[in-house]
Amino acid sequence: MNSEIQRLEGQLRHHFPGEGNEVSVERDEVTLTLPRTELFEGLRRLRDEGVFAFEQLIDLCGIDYSTYGTGDSAEEQEGRWQGPRFAVVYHLLSLSHNRRLRVRCFVDDEMPLVDSVVSIWSAANWFEREAFDLYGIIFDGHPDLRRILTDYGFVGHPFRKDFPLIGTVEMRYDEDLGRVVYEPVSIEPRVTVPRTIRDDHRYAGRTDEEGAS
Repeated sequence: MNSEIQRLEGQLRHHFPGEGNEVSVERDEVTLTLPRTELFEGLRRLRDEGVFAFEQLIDLCGIDYSTYGTGDSAEEQEGRWQGPRFAVVYHLLSLSHNRRLRVRCFVDDEMPLVDSVVSIWSAANWFEREAFDLYGIIFDGHPDLRRILTDYGFVGHPFRKDFPLIGTVEMRYDEDLGRVVYEPVSIEPRVTVPRTIRDDHRYAGRTDEEGAS
């Protein structure tokens, strides 16, 4: 672990000593875990306090831990995830100190809700819409929380681990509902037709080589 990472780890432990706060270092990357009730104020401090000065939000994403550690190996089974299903992760960059930080916040399984940070970093606007669209995480206070990758008639959240991987549907616009709707369809089996129709009378008495010439 280099000295800059050690310095950041120590600063975080000193400035975020509260219950539920956790600082960890893995592969030279520092992660600060904050409870939902402390997240907004904690992120604002990380931006505004000179000791941190994380001016930029590089990325924001959702995570679904529901299948984490469910592999076949003994090591994976032993490390099976026991915590909350959903989390929101913020990737921060400090230009002033030339360092990065990951902030994680777990949210409720049934009502995955967390405060929007658009008022702290405007870049969060589309990131939060993406996490809402793909994971169903609700960002309280977002100025325009709606889908951004799927259309507004889409049902479900495709990055959740229990979302169906396959399906056959058709999409159409319903004028009465005023939106796109998805409906299951059945596909009739198609008869296999030869790609080449061959007239046997033309090739009668000729070898395969002659017929192919």
